[in-house]
Amino acid sequence: MEEQALKIKSIFIYPIKSCRGISVSQATVTQTGFQWDRYWLVVNYKGRAYTQKVEPKLALIESELPKEAFLEDWKPTKNSFLVVRAPGMRPLKIPLTKPSSVAEGVSMWEWTGSAFDEGEEAAKWFSDYLGKQSRLVRFNNETETRPSPPEYAAGYSTTFANTFPFMVSSQASLDKLNTILTEPVPINRFRPNILVDNCDPFGEDLWDEIKINDLVLQGVRLCSRCKLPTVNQETGVPDAAEPIETLMKFRSDKVLMPHKKPHGKVFFGKDMVWNWNITNNQGKGNKTIKVGDSISVLRMISSVSEAAV
Repeated sequence: MEEQALKIKSIFIYPIKSCRGISVSQATVTQTGFQWDRYWLVVNYKGRAYTQKVEPKLALIESELPKEAFLEDWKPTKNSFLVVRAPGMRPLKIPLTKPSSVAEGVSMWEWTGSAFDEGEEAAKWFSDYLGKQSRLVRFNNETETRPSPPEYAAGYSTTFANTFPFMVSSQASLDKLNTILTEPVPINRFRPNILVDNCDPFGEDLWDEIKINDLVLQGVRLCSRCKLPTVNQETGVPDAAEPIETLMKFRSDKVLMPHKKPHGKVFFGKDMVWNWNITNNQGKGNKTIKVGDSISVLRMISSVSEAAV
């Protein structure tokens, strides 16, 4: 039987860091990730980032953007909003035009900088929902840069994503995991940006360079997973162990890289960057990718034990 071509099965954008994602039919690639991906961040009274690891209720916050927001070169008007919903809360409308207020001292992991402040109504909404003083801020790409770790991706940066602009995983990898788990999990536990079909289980581990239309994405390292995949994204309630406990049995650094010193890491998915330097004359061409687009693997590493972690 002829082998089927790799294809994009799903595209996900997470407008607010650590909140529910949106499945979209197309998205615009930028140097810091998909347009609108992790543009917003919920912070505490000290300006520090909240994530589901500490506030699993964030999983229940839904975001909605105008359909035209996913078209390349679309610009928001005064009637364009991010609409935020959560159980027991009235909808919150955030204008997509540039905010006038700036919050200083916003911090996420190693990064500290300024961000746009989305104002008092948003602050009250998130404070009421979480039961503690909170604010909503937006990444300011005009003045701020959050560099990806230079030892993996020198010269690249992202918004409020953890470390890299894109995370890619495959349906086959999820299917393989679910054959082992007692209770299968959906892909939303792993929060990829791109879900690939017709791939071997964990075949994405080996991708050093892939091409989607005119765009070349470069693999930088295996995606190391924290405990966030244990949070049920439908209920906002963490599971004590799964699926991380099962993944540790066959997807840990100890198992995959026995010749290296183990650090207790577990992997699912591949972190990637858009290599705009080799993409269609410095990326001046079409930067939209769509569900159903074919993927070509341009370069692979020979075994997972060689993968950067």
